[in-house]
Amino acid sequence: MTTPIGILHPGEMGVSIAASARNGGHSLYWASAGRGPKTRERAEQVGLQDAGTLAALCCMCQAIVSVCPPHAAEEVAEQVLAQGFAGLYLDANAISPQRAARIGERMAAAGASFVDGGIIGGPAWQPGSTRLYLSGPAAAEAAALFAAGPLETVVIGDEIGKASALKMCYAAYSKGSTALLCAVVAAAEQLGVREELDRQWAHDDPRSPDQNANRVRRVTAKAWRFAGEMDEIAATFSAAGLPGEFHAAAATLYRRLAGFKDAVAMPALHEVLAALLQEDKAAT
Repeated sequence: MTTPIGILHPGEMGVSIAASARNGGHSLYWASAGRGPKTRERAEQVGLQDAGTLAALCCMCQAIVSVCPPHAAEEVAEQVLAQGFAGLYLDANAISPQRAARIGERMAAAGASFVDGGIIGGPAWQPGSTRLYLSGPAAAEAAALFAAGPLETVVIGDEIGKASALKMCYAAYSKGSTALLCAVVAAAEQLGVREELDRQWAHDDPRSPDQNANRVRRVTAKAWRFAGEMDEIAATFSAAGLPGEFHAAAATLYRRLAGFKDAVAMPALHEVLAALLQEDKAAT
């Protein structure tokens, strides 16, 4: 049986998830109101049909998938609820378990079925590259929408917040360690010992200096989005009785790199270090 599915909003990750649903024969929709030309181009490339407005999309679709920056997750959910939506709502955003639970409570009160989702991996264009972890009473129903792949789904229980918790723990290390590396390289630059640090890294592993420099440079493309994710991880750790300050600091580092968001080419290392060493504008 095919299901009309709405995608909010079709960014690089969202369109790849939509493509997996399309592979299962489902009809896919998006709402162009308020969205830019790049979003339209992505939506058209994977055959999403334009519902025009969020109100129209909510009327047409039995299921909605939310893939947006973490800070906007609750606002997007509230906008959907304001349209009277009472179908299946999959939140696949990088949010704390507490935030997922709040959204789930609001959805349940409105008569909608809420599924907590956590994406691990990049855009899902190749088999084995991306997993969507799902939790909540309707998790299996959501998983069935993507059965044709290449996106892999893993149901990990009926508890809302469990999928988000896994995502937070995974990203706390993968993206948190990259933020730490950024801080280490910038500190070495500021203290005048970066060449010596590179030599020591090369002594340990000849590949390390280039690998570390490229890792710092590559993260700039997504740093604007990772900042909000670090905030969510900090809240997750605090709620679990652990210090959240490390990832709050990681959020600050990523915000310093947010200016590289739309860069045509990967910036040079000296440009990245200069941005890292600037005073955090958000704190002044």
